Amino acid sequence: MLQMQRALRNTIQSSTIVTVIRNNNECMEINSDDLVPGDIIEIPRSGCLMQCDAVLVSGNCIVNESMLTGESVPVTKTPLPNPRFTHEDSKVYFNVKDHARHILYCGTQVMQTRYYGGHKVKAVVFRTAFSTAKGELVRSILYPKPVDFRFNRDTYIFVGILGVISVMGFIYTIILMVRRDNLVEDIIIRSLDLVTIAVPPALPAALTVGIVFAQSRLKRARIYCISPRSINVCGSINTVCFDKTGTLTEEGLDMHSIVPVHDGKFGLELSSVKMLPRGNMMVGMATCHSLTIIEGVLSGDPLELIMFESIGWELKEPGMEESSNFDTICPTIVYPKTEEPVGPVYHNLTSRFEIGIVRQFTFSSSLQRMSVIVRQLGSDHFDIYTKGAPEMVSSLCVTDTVPPDFHDVLMTYTRHGYRVLALAYKPLSDRLKYPKLQRIEREQVERGLTFLGLIIMENRLKPETTQVINQLNRANIRTIMVTGDNMLTALSVARESGFVKPTEPIILVQAFPPQTDAVGNVTETPHVEYVYTDAREDVEDNVNSMGIKDGGADIEKGQGRIYHFAVTGKSWAVLKEHFSELMSKIVVRGTIFARMSPDQKAQLVENLQDLGYYVGMCGDGANDCGALKTAHAGISLSEAEASVASPFTSKNANISCVPTVIREGRAALVTSFGIFKYMACYSLTQFLSVLILYWISNNLTDFEFLYIDLILLTSLSVTFGRTHAYGKLHRVPPLVKLTSVAPVLSLILHIIIMLAVQVFFLFYIKQASWFVAFVIDPEDEYNYISYENMAIYVSSTYQYIILAIIFSKGKPYRKSMFTNYAFLVNLIIVFGVTAWLNIYPTDAVAEFFELQMPPDVPYRFIFLGVGFINLLLCLLLETFVLDSHFMTVTVQNKLERILPGARPRYEEVESLLQANSTWPPVTSEDLASTFQRLDSAYQSRSTLNEMDNLSLSGSESGSIRLTASTGKQRTRLDNGILSGVDNPTYHGDEHSNESTRL
Repeated sequence: MLQMQRALRNTIQSSTIVTVIRNNNECMEINSDDLVPGDIIEIPRSGCLMQCDAVLVSGNCIVNESMLTGESVPVTKTPLPNPRFTHEDSKVYFNVKDHARHILYCGTQVMQTRYYGGHKVKAVVFRTAFSTAKGELVRSILYPKPVDFRFNRDTYIFVGILGVISVMGFIYTIILMVRRDNLVEDIIIRSLDLVTIAVPPALPAALTVGIVFAQSRLKRARIYCISPRSINVCGSINTVCFDKTGTLTEEGLDMHSIVPVHDGKFGLELSSVKMLPRGNMMVGMATCHSLTIIEGVLSGDPLELIMFESIGWELKEPGMEESSNFDTICPTIVYPKTEEPVGPVYHNLTSRFEIGIVRQFTFSSSLQRMSVIVRQLGSDHFDIYTKGAPEMVSSLCVTDTVPPDFHDVLMTYTRHGYRVLALAYKPLSDRLKYPKLQRIEREQVERGLTFLGLIIMENRLKPETTQVINQLNRANIRTIMVTGDNMLTALSVARESGFVKPTEPIILVQAFPPQTDAVGNVTETPHVEYVYTDAREDVEDNVNSMGIKDGGADIEKGQGRIYHFAVTGKSWAVLKEHFSELMSKIVVRGTIFARMSPDQKAQLVENLQDLGYYVGMCGDGANDCGALKTAHAGISLSEAEASVASPFTSKNANISCVPTVIREGRAALVTSFGIFKYMACYSLTQFLSVLILYWISNNLTDFEFLYIDLILLTSLSVTFGRTHAYGKLHRVPPLVKLTSVAPVLSLILHIIIMLAVQVFFLFYIKQASWFVAFVIDPEDEYNYISYENMAIYVSSTYQYIILAIIFSKGKPYRKSMFTNYAFLVNLIIVFGVTAWLNIYPTDAVAEFFELQMPPDVPYRFIFLGVGFINLLLCLLLETFVLDSHFMTVTVQNKLERILPGARPRYEEVESLLQANSTWPPVTSEDLASTFQRLDSAYQSRSTLNEMDNLSLSGSESGSIRLTASTGKQRTRLDNGILSGVDNPTYHGDEHSNESTRL
């Protein structure tokens, strides 16, 4: 433990010298440990490791945030917009979540800065130490969130019961010894001895044994765990959520084709990008990205790299002498490798065709798009290009420029699992000059766009995906896809990978928001529609083959009705706000969740947990961090050295790690169950032994206690957990509750057997002709040598070995006990020593243990024979009665139906769905029409919101006025003042975007 703490300290502890601007723009160098909120720091041109959370106020930075997200793709950070130049009368609130693209987080590596003209890249510190994003992650490692695991709660209940039993023994001892007129100090010592015997102090350490060995086995499988307590929880996982891109499918994409739009109509599909004319579509592909050159290598998002490289252009990041050509501070320049135009030219191209990227609105998961403002060399105006999800981009475009068959064409590609992006553009007014463009909000320019076309990329499934999903389905573990990608693509991948069987229908849940007119009157109330995702004839085939009643989706398969819900992020938000009563049904039957934002992914995991599911989440660590942290067991497929966004990190970037984690979790959970029962039975067996001996004023000797506790208990507990996990996932998960019928009966019945054997020997030995009853030695009150002591001690030592054998269970969650060679050797050794002590110990050994051996040697073999009978009886009871399907399933289910609240909520919801054959009222409709109606509903609502919240006007001088309603936010940015960070002062000139007082 100390070594792990030192390793963690060495990993997270760092400090350096930073340049701080204080006292009227005076630069000074201080240690990063002395930074305080409000300090203005200079980011070195060569980059640095951030030691605090800071808001970028001037210049651009290329940052590697893999320490936080596990995603090693460089991220571009831009300066925080200055509201003094965009919001004259409004109040803008700084929010860490909304302005993340302007924040340099502690622990991230600034790889490169860009700011030309001799200006400095500056940032304002607003969080330090454990208040930073890195500090929060470190705290989560040091003090992980409590895992509300039923097994852990039940252990406390059992320890409490053992405590009650110890109190009963405490009272028994006091009464017995008071009646015998023993000394007070003897009464206190003997009574307290029973407390330590009944409640084993080694129990917490013993319960970690299986976890430690499981963690080491996971490490050998290249799966690293930073929260060992989560391993046991993995054994109870019955639902796993998967991200799609990079998790189920390959990270890399192949350029498939381009579908350009001409005059509001789709043109011919171009399978080769070289056939694309050099026009707006090509310029959009060349400029709308966040690629950068780092140490001479073009770096960035793999998707954007493929898109840019396919068109054969070059990217250049020029110095100050070239930036003046574009009237910009820090442009990125793109140009074709050949100057010969192909097809229609762009802006009457000259022989020198260069385009400067002068402003970048970075990609946002919540907005599902990114944009760039560009200018061609020699042009008198700027253009904006937007790339993102087709539905989102089309909603920002002028309706006439979007082809009427947009949804049909989109569905053609997404149904086959292709990754589809849309491009749009708009020429900006020549009255908008560069200083204003650097401070304009993206909402002001990302509207009224012209739709350019679709970029089709092929995203193949990873080879392991289908096999693993089928393996989980066979093990009765529910699989759910939750992705930010297109719904139709998700549906295709779900069918192909096995989330949904070919004969099982998928029902699309479309939730429509309320519609209002210009004056705010509600014209249409929110409502929900249920639509088959398959064609009508396919649905009817499924109906005929599986007995589905039309309109009710009444699918009979054994006792159950099988159908799956598919939900988009927009519908999820409406359901959550207006139809909370339906959420439990949607979550219980939902299998495909598409266009989900990172927050919505976490909300889905929370809803599953609230219904009683034990949820695992597997993602690539980029947009899944919230869900990975929220889940009972998050598994990151990040390539980072050590991702701290989830309890588990797999170095093998495929989902084959999921069954491995679950198998090891089940093995660790069964091991913890076995060790707990072993420790409980051991303590109660020893407790009963002492109570019996107390009755005759006797007790176990010190070395007898030492042999039991140190040799038997410790060695068997340690080697007990070395048994490996079973190779296959069983359909029935292991028990999670110690208070279930089988574990409780197991403890009670085995203790009764142990008590019966000890009482039998106590009375049986008295029948021997050579027996002499124990008499207290007045000269040595601690002289316990007697035949009664020997009988109880020898019979109990066999019982401790028997308990270890019967609780060391194998198939179906662990391999056979005989594969655990350390445990087998341990059993052989302790059995041999115990049998030797029983049958023929030397006089010295007998004297050392203070044993009074029977004079008749054959008589001693009776203890060995009864020990075998004891073992056989306990094995039969544990294997054929307590572990039977009747006891673990039938009796347990009947008991749960009787006891209120014993069943998980999802089973109750499932029963209601099974009983109601008329819900949901499913219809069959063309999916393209369905998506179009939903998009139209959201687009009209968005238009009304924009009319209420935004007023955009331009003047001849290019000035822009924007009025926005702020809503509920925390930190205020009003007239250049950032409140909530101790109000430091920052001055600069307007041109360099440094006029921000913080």
